Amino acid sequence: MMNIEFLHTDQSFSELSDIWEALLRRSGSNTPFQQPCYLDAWWSTMGGGEWDDGELWLGVGKVDSGEIAGIAPLFFTKDRKGRPSILIVGSAEVSDYLDFIVSESATEEFVDALLGSLDVEGPEGWEVLDFYNLPEESATVQALQRLAEKRGWRVGKERISPVPFVALAGSWEAYLQALNSKQRKEVKRKLRRAEEYPARVSWRIIDRDSPIEPEIDLFLELMQNDSEKRVFLTDKMLEFFRRLALTVHERGWLQLAFLEVGGEPAFGYLNFDYEDKLWVYNSGFNPSHYELSPGWVLMAHLIRWAIDYGRTEVDFLRGDEGYKYRLGGVDRHIVRLIIER
Repeated sequence: MMNIEFLHTDQSFSELSDIWEALLRRSGSNTPFQQPCYLDAWWSTMGGGEWDDGELWLGVGKVDSGEIAGIAPLFFTKDRKGRPSILIVGSAEVSDYLDFIVSESATEEFVDALLGSLDVEGPEGWEVLDFYNLPEESATVQALQRLAEKRGWRVGKERISPVPFVALAGSWEAYLQALNSKQRKEVKRKLRRAEEYPARVSWRIIDRDSPIEPEIDLFLELMQNDSEKRVFLTDKMLEFFRRLALTVHERGWLQLAFLEVGGEPAFGYLNFDYEDKLWVYNSGFNPSHYELSPGWVLMAHLIRWAIDYGRTEVDFLRGDEGYKYRLGGVDRHIVRLIIER
């Protein structure tokens, strides 16, 4: 039998971190966005200002022996329609994947216990479970649908976005051969043009021991060259990105990479190098060298780096931008579950 205990203090992320991380390694889905340090950075800024307030309802599932078998990082707030709702911490704009932290074998029991506890002792007056960005193939999705419907609750599911990824071959040449002829020629042409560019084109990944704060500031400056991202990057959102980058750098899975033209930064990627995969989280550019296709060039170098260093996959995360497919991306999907009590 599994019992649920709800925690409400901000310190819960750090206090549970060792147990949380060990459980995450055994979970049905294991992404950077489920790490306690990521969710702590999100919670401390409420997603960079996406939410003004909320009450933490972190559900911890314990079996009879006292061992923690599942964690559901939840919070209570009013949704966009003003309804009292329970969401997953990380919802929804800046976190590409969200899910519970639980092994597939324990998912059914954990979800059943969680729904029962929320029904009886959850936040007063809650009406909706609004769960964004769940991997479509996650066991959590199937368990939530089945067990909520069993309780007579109304369940709606919608695909939110494709999440293209590339399973990496054993060599750069094998990767290129897996692309169709047109894509392969385009990658080679862009790399060749960079080699022949009048100004010297180089790229670098920030070393783990280098001072990171100036590099984070440089990346955020590049992000703000995009008019849409400039609006998006409020003071609170900038605080989130800085806090996140510093935290992830300390944990050893930040990849901050820059393409430079004549010594001047032309493009940057903020990625996660996590669980033998490269997760392409965000980017920024200098419009001065747009004709070079600097994002393409840098991403091609990073894919080759990932292959050389034994990474198994590049996850381009949310969005159907064309470059992801021209670089070999294949769709997975994330879904949103809306469960009305």
